[in-house]
Amino acid sequence: MPDIQLEMLPFADAEASLRSPYAIDDLVVAAELPILVVDAAGQKVQPDMASSLRALPAVTIGVGTTDPAFDVVVDGPGILLDAITSTVSDSTDAALALVQVLRAGEGLGVIDALALESFAYAALLGSTRFATWLAGRSTRPREERDGLEVARDGDVLRVTFSRPEVHNAYSAMVRDRLSEALQLALADESITSVVLAGAGASFCSGGDLDEFGTAADPMAAHRVRTARSPAALLTELGPRAEARVHGAAIGAGCELAACCGRVTATEDAWFALPEIAMGLIPGAGGTMSLPRKIGRQRTARLALTGEKLDAPGALVWGLVDRVVAR
Repeated sequence: MPDIQLEMLPFADAEASLRSPYAIDDLVVAAELPILVVDAAGQKVQPDMASSLRALPAVTIGVGTTDPAFDVVVDGPGILLDAITSTVSDSTDAALALVQVLRAGEGLGVIDALALESFAYAALLGSTRFATWLAGRSTRPREERDGLEVARDGDVLRVTFSRPEVHNAYSAMVRDRLSEALQLALADESITSVVLAGAGASFCSGGDLDEFGTAADPMAAHRVRTARSPAALLTELGPRAEARVHGAAIGAGCELAACCGRVTATEDAWFALPEIAMGLIPGAGGTMSLPRKIGRQRTARLALTGEKLDAPGALVWGLVDRVVAR
């Protein structure tokens, strides 16, 4: 945990500072970290303050409030606020990119929100923080196989992540095969249901870390992400798509599950967004799909704290529709 003590501004002081034409200089440029923490208990954010908060190039945190004007809300000083501070300190560019993408994405359609996410992700691939993470990772020999099983069962298309030895890590090959399967489901009206599941101990452990940083051209990778987007296809399928989640649903696993019209989780399921710690943001559609399920503030909280959300918590938040026994 960094030795940083953030000042929590009284609501009236924050409101007055945000009215100033020097708000960015005073609250961001001169600050140790681009975080604004406001004691907002019992207060209502007026439209002009909400507009200023949205424009501020900083992570805005409302304490003691649920007001939607803030990027994240917390009950009070404590573990959550400390975790967010630590994340922003370690991965400043990614944390700021996350909240700005989430803000802008609220007013966009699915395809535009995914394009925005992908642009930001491409930019962060060139960041110093990601380079530092990349240099410190351990790698395994890469295994070239698609890792996806697709089977027709009457009017149901069953799509199963099938790399259990790596907890169904989500590779480029898996992404491409998943796109093909989902395109088939959209083209064939006799397929009334698509069930997305995982083999082994986990649903999906997120992006294949052995592939991170291997793209020679980040913008070429952006073109592929937007041309081959399971997130867009799952969202288009709507209620025809169901994710059946067990064990870990990390990163892409969490993001793709949230794209489905229905999500069933077993009691041992858990969800997490770890990308910020790598210097990145969710890149498999999560900045589009998760806010539509759980809201912008809870999405930011998951990503900025790195916390694990268990199945009962996911049910309360609306990320899953039901919890069943394993």
